Parts: sequence; structure tokens; C-alpha cells
Amino acid sequence: MKCGIVSLIGRPNVGKSSLINALLKTHALIISPKPQTTRNSVRCIWNDDNAQVIFTDTPGLYHVTNSRDKLGIFLNDAILDALDDTDCVLWLIDAGTRRLQPDDYSIAEILPKNRPVILVANKADKSDTSHAFRLYDNLHSFAAKIPVSAKTKRGIDTLMAAIMPHIPEGEAIYDPDILMDTTEKFMAGEIIREKVLMLLRDEVPHCVAVIIDEYKSPEEYPDRKKLYIRASLITETEGQKRIVIGANGSMIKHIGEISRKAIEEVTGLDVYIDLWAKVIPGWRRNPAALRRLGYA
Repeated sequence: MKCGIVSLIGRPNVGKSSLINALLKTHALIISPKPQTTRNSVRCIWNDDNAQVIFTDTPGLYHVTNSRDKLGIFLNDAILDALDDTDCVLWLIDAGTRRLQPDDYSIAEILPKNRPVILVANKADKSDTSHAFRLYDNLHSFAAKIPVSAKTKRGIDTLMAAIMPHIPEGEAIYDPDILMDTTEKFMAGEIIREKVLMLLRDEVPHCVAVIIDEYKSPEEYPDRKKLYIRASLITETEGQKRIVIGANGSMIKHIGEISRKAIEEVTGLDVYIDLWAKVIPGWRRNPAALRRLGYA
């Protein structure tokens, strides 16, 4: 039996969460065309009869411009923690990259020196990877270079085959029925945030956080026939709050409707969602607010 941890790293919006979803063959992680969709390192578990691979999705590298940017500091710390506890690293790049960016040099500097790193070029269905691979050869010595497409699943089996030699022998850490090392309550909050990002792409891309105020399932409360979720959509300004609510409450109602359907698919339960919009001024720079929101 083999068991090991594989961490994904890359610039924002290169498709790390999409790749893990493709590897697991399910929609485990939230995705969005917006950078910094992932805010927490989340472990997802891949199993077969002979191995267990624990994939750690990390936030995109965040440029902290000043010490007040507490959320940015948290995101970068999450990346370093993941790289410190891994057996293999997947550095995910865009297959169409024509020139290196400052983020690429920053990532190269923090890669572990004593762990194998596999360069993975995503979106290979749209671009030839040869130029991108040559660019990154100047930054690191890679154990392998694999072109993939998270969208079409091209190269996924080849990538798994390249990972396996770097997974050490050992007993499985997780029960094979476990898909993610997190709670249903956490996933409900992530699903709601995914729908906010999807519906409000440019208006409030990163200023919204989600707090699950109540999560009552029929398993814990046998008198209930539905999973009850009360959640707060946190913004930084009143103007952002009005956007989240929408005219006559139309936007927050729509967010609730599509979130409910997605959570029902994940949990297999009938769901009732009660959404509220609230303002915490400057929450991304407020350590106490970040702790309350789970970013600490």
C-alpha cells in the first residue's frame, strides 16, 4: 500500500481546483474564472486498491502590498504550510504562457529543494506546451513535465502515473469513503461563495466572505425533514451589500436558489437556505474578523 501527500501550487487562476476535480472525477472544489477563488488549503483524497493520494489545493500566490493586508498574509502562509508537509509538488502553469511573470519567480523561490516537483501545463487542449516548458526549465529541475487539460481530462491518467513513483509506502490515512478532509458545513459555505463569484463576477470579486451561522441537519435534529442553513454574506461596504442583495432582494434570492440545488446534490438532503447580507468594514484587514471568518 502507498499513501502520500501531493500539493498543488501555481499562479492565480491557472486551474488548480479544476485539476483536482478532474483527478477525483467529481466536483469536489469550488471553481471560478476569478483569481483567488481558493482561500483555504483543502485536502482531497484519491483512492484505488493500492494507493491513497491526498491532494492539497492551495490559494494562488498573493502579492501582499502592506502589512495591513492580513488576508493576503494568511493565503501565502497557507501555501508555505502545504509545501512543508508534502511528498510531491505539482506546479501548475498555463500551457499558453509566452513569457514568465513575477509570480513565477516567486513560486520558484519557495519550492522545496528536497521534494520532487512535476511541472503540469493545464489547458493543453488550447495551446502547444513546448514553449511554456522551455521557459520554466530555466527556473527549476523537474521530475516530469506533463501536459493536461482539466476541462477535457486529457493527460489525467498520465499525470497520475507520473505522481505514483513519488508516493511512499504506507497505510491509508483516511477511510476510502472520505472525499475531503473537511466538514459539510465548510463545503456549504464554499458552495455559496462559489455562486456569489459566479453571479457577481466583476462587482464584488474578493470582498465577499461567507459565515455559516446555523447548520442543522436531520441527522443531528431528527425532528427536521430538511437541512437548514442560515448564512451571512459579508461585504466591506454598504454599496457592496446593496449589490449582493440586488433590486428587491432579487440577487440574494438567486444566490440562495442555485446554492440550495448544489448543496442538495452534495448532501443528498432537501435543503432550506436563509441568506443575509451584512457589512464588516475592512474585514480583509481585520485580524479579529478574519479569525471569525476562518482565515487564521
